[in-house]
Amino acid sequence: MPDDQLEGTPLIKPSTTDHPLYEQIVEACRTVYDPEIPVNIYDLGLVYTIEIDAESAVTIHMTLTAPGCPVAGEMPGWVADAVEPIPGVKQVDVEMVWSPQWGMDMMSDEARLELGFM
Repeated sequence: MPDDQLEGTPLIKPSTTDHPLYEQIVEACRTVYDPEIPVNIYDLGLVYTIEIDAESAVTIHMTLTAPGCPVAGEMPGWVADAVEPIPGVKQVDVEMVWSPQWGMDMMSDEARLELGFM
């Protein structure tokens, strides 16, 4: 078992899928693209967790296809800029995480199709 995973704890924290703002936040994330790949960051599997608390403050845990990605410093701001205008969202924090490492198996079927992997 990896050192950063406690027994019984998932490596990727579950999202707050039952919150009324969840689907709108997902759609906002789908408007953000990695400039080198013609697929949005959500379908690429770069958004690991969308947490929404009782006051509608949003925390997004995301990664990049590679730690040396040229837009690593800008991508969190792009995601926050996409999500903040949603009515009802109190604030947005975007945190970069590197564990687990992103892999092509995290892409949606739509992303695989778009990139010619299906």
